[in-house]
Amino acid sequence: QYEPMDTIRYQLKTLNTQFQLTSKSKTAFTNNLIALLEQNYPGIRKHFPSPARPDGSEKWVDYATSFWHVDCVRKIGLKAFTERYRAFCKKHGYNFQSGKPEELFNASKELVAVFPKEKPYKDMILAGIHQVNTTSTTVEWIRKEMNRLASTLPEYDTVLSMRGVGTTFGPQLIAEIGDITQYAKRTAITAFAGVDPGVNESGSFKSESNSSSKCGPPRLRKTLFLIMSSLLQTKPLDDPVYQFLDKKRSEGKPYRVYMTAGANKFLRIYYGKVKECIATQSKAE
Repeated sequence: QYEPMDTIRYQLKTLNTQFQLTSKSKTAFTNNLIALLEQNYPGIRKHFPSPARPDGSEKWVDYATSFWHVDCVRKIGLKAFTERYRAFCKKHGYNFQSGKPEELFNASKELVAVFPKEKPYKDMILAGIHQVNTTSTTVEWIRKEMNRLASTLPEYDTVLSMRGVGTTFGPQLIAEIGDITQYAKRTAITAFAGVDPGVNESGSFKSESNSSSKCGPPRLRKTLFLIMSSLLQTKPLDDPVYQFLDKKRSEGKPYRVYMTAGANKFLRIYYGKVKECIATQSKAE
């Protein structure tokens, strides 16, 4: 069923608010679970460095469901643990690596747990795991729904074609920036985002390296900074925003200054590309 674009944009922005709030909760719950496990099974995460699955689940969290205390490993012997670990992998759909049980078992013998292997501590950890898994599932559902909604908007493909932008950052940008036609010029969108150069003048003094004005939605600036971080990590040498970022950084500019300058340039390019995209589609109609 057809939905007006204004309705879709409103839904997208609402979802982005929920995405940010739930992501923040997930981080807090994850940190809490890590703290609990450090007192029962220290260093458990380092054994499972694999990234999260598309549904948000993580192997170290699933492992802790079955082996929440170090004594769950070392007190049952290598043979029994190997069979339990094999069953764990089968239950959760992980590949069983023959050398992994021995690695985990040998490592467990060197660990010192603060709390004994008792039910109250197990209940706390299982409750923490439930919190992490619930928020992870919600975050991934919102992420997919935002991408679905954003994909129905005319600028979607144009925005996702920009370097550093993917199916997570793209919908967030579209959600927070909204309809590009509401901005009369490039400076209007950078001012809205709060990445226009701030004013720092006193008498005859005028700073040549001002930070941003920090007006506008913090969520948009956060997304822009994450995109800048992605560009700095991937180093796309042919990308004008990365070239600009790298130039400012090599000049010795402070971190916030060159990140803000990069976000400003990115938004100016965003404005031009999306404005052209909308104009082209309007002519075609």
